[in-house]
Amino acid sequence: MILQELEFGSERYQSACRLREAVLRRPLGLPLSEDDLRGEAGQLHFAMLADQELVACVTAVPLSGTEARIRQTAVAPAYQQRGVASDMMRQVEAILADRGYTSLSLNARKSAINFYSKLGYAAVGNEFIEVTVPHQKMIKQLA
Repeated sequence: MILQELEFGSERYQSACRLREAVLRRPLGLPLSEDDLRGEAGQLHFAMLADQELVACVTAVPLSGTEARIRQTAVAPAYQQRGVASDMMRQVEAILADRGYTSLSLNARKSAINFYSKLGYAAVGNEFIEVTVPHQKMIKQLA
């Protein structure tokens, strides 16, 4: 599998949006709307490809020259529990570190807290509800 940075609006970006909707939103009964996608032109979009098929994606939102927020991590069901998300996250973190980012944050669904903890993210603050499910803010300092 290879990691590819996606150009906003490209066909692969559209595929990533479809994956995000299928994996993250549809199970909650929430479509991915135009409002949800507003502002994504200035964000960094990445995808894992298996034989040219997009199987996982994640977005990084630059907050400053050294801080970014990770959002919308999604993996196709056939590739879940196979290390794809961990590999993708490590590669994206390395790219972000190379670009000068030193601090990452994210809002993890309660079901994903253990996954992010294993990648070195630490929980901060109290649990909260976002898109109808419990979340936890997590942070990680990049080397």
